[in-house]
Amino acid sequence: MSNNPVLSVVIPALNEADHLRSSLKSICEYFEARSIPTEIVVVDDGSTDDTVEVALKTTITDLSLVKIRVLKNGANRGKGYSVRRGMLESQGLFSLMTDADLSTPIEEFSKLEYFVMDGRFRVAIASRDLEGSRVEIHQSKVRENAGRLFNQLVRLFFPLKVRDTQCGFKLFSMQQCRKLFELQQLERFAFDVEILFIAHKLGLAIGEVPIIWRNAEASSLNFFKDGPRMLLDLMKIYWFDLTGKYSLKE
Repeated sequence: MSNNPVLSVVIPALNEADHLRSSLKSICEYFEARSIPTEIVVVDDGSTDDTVEVALKTTITDLSLVKIRVLKNGANRGKGYSVRRGMLESQGLFSLMTDADLSTPIEEFSKLEYFVMDGRFRVAIASRDLEGSRVEIHQSKVRENAGRLFNQLVRLFFPLKVRDTQCGFKLFSMQQCRKLFELQQLERFAFDVEILFIAHKLGLAIGEVPIIWRNAEASSLNFFKDGPRMLLDLMKIYWFDLTGKYSLKE
């Protein structure tokens, strides 16, 4: 692989050893078969299981087009922090953010690729709420309804037309999008909304793509506990915007 991969796959990981065992294998096989020079950047967010060991021991031959790097936060900093760190330390021309459980199968990358790699959009996000999407394994009704309500609030208070901000499968053209993560302030919860809002402010075209999605039961997000914190994060985004945190510095 050349020194600069075409694609970086950023995976924030907190106690994801069980998911990573199969997910890394699937990701490696997919991009190897497509002959896309790829780096996988696993960002460990203070795991207490074997997350780091699993990532480091994943077998890839020296001739493989896919390489794995592991970044360790040392302590739990939050998914937003981990995504930002992974994106800013990524080396690919394009960077894919994906959850460790591959709730969105890695094969769905081709749909986002179609939107971004030909230059029409700078950001492509997977959506579970567009016509053509297919949710094969559902979350609980409570979580699904809470997610829909959250996205309605996002559209009410922010000029974002996307229907699903929270699906953890997003592709960025890094030449234009690195600045999104440089400006990002949130380290937990509603960082997805913040990134998309900054992209909107900077005039970067966002494409929303219907995908296949399969819920993974081991998700650590608890809407009863974390819901109020996500709403607080929306207020923080509004405040950061008012105070100029999202303005490009000369």
